[in-house]
Amino acid sequence: MIAEIIAIGSELLTPFRQDTNSLFLTEKLNELGVEVAYKTVVGDDRDHLVSVSRIALSRVDIVIFMGGLGPTEDDLTREAVSESMRLPLKRNPDLVAELYARFAARRIKMTENNVKQADVITGAAVLRNNNGSAPGQWLEGQYEEKQKIVVLLPGPPVELKPMFAEQCIERLRERVPQQFIATRVLKVALMPESECDARVAPIYKEHNAVQTTVLAAPGDVQLHLKARAETLEEAQQLVDDLAEELEDELDERVYSTRGESLEQIVGYYLQMRSATLAVAESCTGGLLSQRLTSVPGSSRYFLGGAVVYANDLKTAFSDVPPMLIAEHGAVSKEVAVALAEGIRKRCKSSLGVGVTGIAGPGGGTPEKPVGLVYVAIADGKKPEVMKRKVPGDRERVRFYASQMGLDMVRRKLI
Repeated sequence: MIAEIIAIGSELLTPFRQDTNSLFLTEKLNELGVEVAYKTVVGDDRDHLVSVSRIALSRVDIVIFMGGLGPTEDDLTREAVSESMRLPLKRNPDLVAELYARFAARRIKMTENNVKQADVITGAAVLRNNNGSAPGQWLEGQYEEKQKIVVLLPGPPVELKPMFAEQCIERLRERVPQQFIATRVLKVALMPESECDARVAPIYKEHNAVQTTVLAAPGDVQLHLKARAETLEEAQQLVDDLAEELEDELDERVYSTRGESLEQIVGYYLQMRSATLAVAESCTGGLLSQRLTSVPGSSRYFLGGAVVYANDLKTAFSDVPPMLIAEHGAVSKEVAVALAEGIRKRCKSSLGVGVTGIAGPGGGTPEKPVGLVYVAIADGKKPEVMKRKVPGDRERVRFYASQMGLDMVRRKLI
């Protein structure tokens, strides 16, 4: 069985409000073996609501509506679903009495528009709302000669989540054929999405029972694997078998196989090697340190470092010779190496990382354009340095540079 989630509210079509309820519902549906095939956001317009309702009912088994059950003129979910399914609304007198009692208990006069919350689609079961005034509705019926499950839930998360958990999950469990969904996430550092997919596509195409999704972020590619089966063990075996083949192909480019972040993996390796780390950051402005310290227990391996934007501070905190900066420029492989080695010695750490670059949007030259980044790692022996020209805005350049630093540490410790 597949499902569609429809989020209702014109505010969700602005930059100021985001739908988060669908993430909760997707998780709970997946636990039941139900795949969410579509998510739709629609404004408070009756014609639009009827249109998306009919489309959803025509293509999935389960449709869940979120929002639009309140007392105002723009709360139109009940009316739209009623029209879509050609089932009339009937006012429930018990719900009307409960609404009056609710307002009376708060010593507030109830305005007449609240009564519309007691309108129930013919054949629907009422879902009690213990955290608000608008009840939900559960409806099972025929649409175009196919059996459908339709659920109407209030929009506020504090109302939606307990209502779904307490009154919908067991109903669904009784009606949904028993299936299980297993997932795996492989994460790959500093490999272009196109290169990664060119290498792994021939492999995952051979595994038809596993859905593979490739997602890309600055300096990071994620391979999301998902399989459904009659038992969790069978589903898990399907994704594990594919994951193993993908790992063999990409080898050490894969830094995480269970969803861990790169900073978590770096922490694991530092602890396994009984190593410590210090950083000197210019263009990343402390982002590398922030990512390292976001991991609980990072004080066991991360000693600290310095943000060295000004050239004087590159010398003061990381002992970069002024003549080196004058000769090669602050953004250079020589200065990156000096930053890494200098901060390592200053902090007496096993490893030192130095980052320098031009994050933009200004400050670039033809010789050293915006996006040019150098990251170096020093261990007291032979330092290593990586150069990249990173496309994109300032935040993308800074994040990519921090990704470079973390992955260089990981590779050194491997």
